[in-house]
Amino acid sequence: MNKKVKIAVLVSGGGTNLQALIDAQKNGILKSGKIELVISNNSNAFALKRAEENNIPFEIIDKKDFEEKLKEILKSHKIEFIVLAGFTAILPASFVKDYDKRIINIHPSLIPSFCGKCFYGIKVHEAALKKGVKITGATTHFVNEIVDGGEIIMQKAVEVYEDDTAEKLQKRVMEFAEWIILPQSVEKVCKNIIKEKS
Repeated sequence: MNKKVKIAVLVSGGGTNLQALIDAQKNGILKSGKIELVISNNSNAFALKRAEENNIPFEIIDKKDFEEKLKEILKSHKIEFIVLAGFTAILPASFVKDYDKRIINIHPSLIPSFCGKCFYGIKVHEAALKKGVKITGATTHFVNEIVDGGEIIMQKAVEVYEDDTAEKLQKRVMEFAEWIILPQSVEKVCKNIIKEKS
């Protein structure tokens, strides 16, 4: 039996996607990797409480010396794979290059729509409604030096309803797209990492 891939999940807020990964680990969807660490750039992130409740070690890194500290922490925990789950900071290009095909992100739209520097969180859903799209969804992708520009791993579409508010749409995209494809994508990448190592 191959050893599980050591995963670090980077979070900034509520941690609903982290919770989806924790649940997937418990119910066997995520079996090739294990969440070894949660890292946040926000000491008030509710995601840290989720980590604590599930006995997952966590670290808080502030903006000062962010890259050095992040590298240090990842190294000390022997992390092989990084998942950005509602992480609002942009990782430096030099850092991303060191972790080629080892960092993935979940984005709440069907890339290439509503993505890039100014599009995150509720802003994505506001933009989708303003544009009048009938279909939106979520995308998992590898992280490269271009914001939301890496190779797509999975996408799942979600219908937009006439009476949608940004909040309603956000909730539906999370429930019917993000929480489904993120654990599946993490498992898929972990399997590939194990394959490469063997």
